[in-house]
Amino acid sequence: MKIKAYKYALLLTGSLLLNAPTWATDFQTGMLVNTCAGCHGPDGVSTGPASPTIAGMAEESFVESMLAFKSDERPSTIMGRIARGYTDAEINQMAGYFKTLTFQRAVQPFDADKAKRGKNLHKKHCEKCHIEGGRKDEDGSSILAGQWQAYLEASFEDFQSGGRSMPKKMKKRMKKMVKQGGDTAIEDVIHYYTSQQK
Repeated sequence: MKIKAYKYALLLTGSLLLNAPTWATDFQTGMLVNTCAGCHGPDGVSTGPASPTIAGMAEESFVESMLAFKSDERPSTIMGRIARGYTDAEINQMAGYFKTLTFQRAVQPFDADKAKRGKNLHKKHCEKCHIEGGRKDEDGSSILAGQWQAYLEASFEDFQSGGRSMPKKMKKRMKKMVKQGGDTAIEDVIHYYTSQQK
């Protein structure tokens, strides 16, 4: 009986040692991303209006955002300090993790008339980069559809004030959108994004 128990213990120890690198990676990733849950919610799904959902974010978008926070290129309240606590390798590791999670859209009130106007503005000015109505994040374009309204408002405000730099193409399209859609264009587009809840 003792020999049989010894064999099982030896077999178990051997299998654990063979899987040790996988365990270490999963444990390390878990430790890194656990910090994000406080603001961005469990599994990167935000439960509060000021923080975006980061589940399903493309790796390029995640890395670009974190490096911009780290260098103070992107304005933040706390993200700059948090980002500086990670190495570039750790940021890449977290990006790979959040990419695998499912984005869940926030359920929130919106104005149907503004959303309708915003849909048309999005199609004309934003769809080329923010595809499928802003529902996909490809090539660092960010998921907009289903993000919290307060977060979107703050982001647009940062872009318009110059606190956050815009790529030339985005700046040109945004200017054209406001010219065509009037003073409420940005508000309308935000309501279109917040109206997408499924």
